[in-house]
Amino acid sequence: MASLSKAAAALTALREDLVGEVLAPGDMGYDEARRVFNAMIDRRPAVIALCADATDVVRAVRFGRELDLPIAVRGGGHSVAGAALGDGALVVDLRRIHEVTVDPAAEAVRVGGGATMSHLDRATQPFGLATTGGRASTTGVGGFVLGGGTGWLDRAFGLAVDNLIGVELVTADAERVHANADENPELFWALHGGGGNFGVATALTLQLHELPEFSVVLLMLLPEFGPEAVRTFRDVIGSGPDELGGTVMYLTGPPDEFMPEHLVGTLMCAVLLTYAGGEDDLRKLAEPLLALPHEVELAGDMPYVDVQCMLDDPPGLRNHWSAEYLSGLPDESVDVFCARAGGMPVPTRTRHVLFPQGGAVAAGPHEYPVPYRDAPWAAHPFAVWADAADDERARAWVRDVRAGLEPWSTGDVYLNFIGDEGPERVRAGLGAGNTLRLEKLKRRFDPDNVFRFNHNIRPV
Repeated sequence: MASLSKAAAALTALREDLVGEVLAPGDMGYDEARRVFNAMIDRRPAVIALCADATDVVRAVRFGRELDLPIAVRGGGHSVAGAALGDGALVVDLRRIHEVTVDPAAEAVRVGGGATMSHLDRATQPFGLATTGGRASTTGVGGFVLGGGTGWLDRAFGLAVDNLIGVELVTADAERVHANADENPELFWALHGGGGNFGVATALTLQLHELPEFSVVLLMLLPEFGPEAVRTFRDVIGSGPDELGGTVMYLTGPPDEFMPEHLVGTLMCAVLLTYAGGEDDLRKLAEPLLALPHEVELAGDMPYVDVQCMLDDPPGLRNHWSAEYLSGLPDESVDVFCARAGGMPVPTRTRHVLFPQGGAVAAGPHEYPVPYRDAPWAAHPFAVWADAADDERARAWVRDVRAGLEPWSTGDVYLNFIGDEGPERVRAGLGAGNTLRLEKLKRRFDPDNVFRFNHNIRPV
């Protein structure tokens, strides 16, 4: 740890050198800058560097190394474990680096390290192009992609990392490097699921795909029809094309105009079908679901960028999530999944979710450290609530969902879906066969484990 005089001098120099802004405890704006999506996270960094460009990131990392500070990286700030912050750490805040540049001829996009899904999707939409993004518009692109990346389009276009063309990175030595198939290929491999362990991603280049049409069907059913809805959804997805995706979930009836007033605040089962195509074709695919008794039916063509906002939660709520990836979805597992909805904290914004995989996810490159791609289904207990008095009840429900589905679990997990669940779960999210290779690369690029506020890969 540096002396107080050295630290003060270094901080003064950083304030002078950074094009962006530097905040320390007591500065105006510090408390606002350290707020993240999950209200359960309350950490006090030593310094927050609001970087304006990649050169600012280099300066900030150099400052952190000079003072022997661990470094947290903030993009969207959506990590449920609070990876964007660390007590006594330097936070490299990328939110001002959010420029998105589309190359329609190459069907590619360069995305600043602090961009959110909203920045990305709204830039590509006018060209009729898109790539696999997260299912919330406020999610940061960088952390989403480097962690693997599943979304509404993954069955059609693959995981986000399957569409990663290149990364611009600032390493723990404050060096700027490029990683792609030809330049630093081993590092490029590690960035396909290894997260923020190897440096600060100041920009990513992603492959785009043509998406001239997008449509949805949304049904709301009473919970007693949930098991039939889940089984029917399973069969519709299983026989449908790769362009078909979506989710089936239990949730609290939202206070929206489309929701009957007497069902607002009550437990409901929701089915959302998404389709990379038009409404007429989607309605044909959805016929078995449309035949079920339902309270709400919404269907139509809808801009993909608007669908991306459908599950947005406001910041400032308490969050606890986890996931189990399933080898299949037999009727017995459906019954267990649906029974666990009875323990959900209601009314809250909690969601009890099943996502389908398959399609381009399963067909994608298997050499990357994303071992969950072969699982056909993902269960995602997603607890979101406001009152701290509900903390233990929400956590216990998430644990109960995982325990109930364990007989069908593959043991793999998508790390962006979970909080801090220990090193074995990190290994499960990377794959046992990949972990040693990643640890060796970590030793090369970050031997002091400076970037540790993440699903951490320790240097061998």
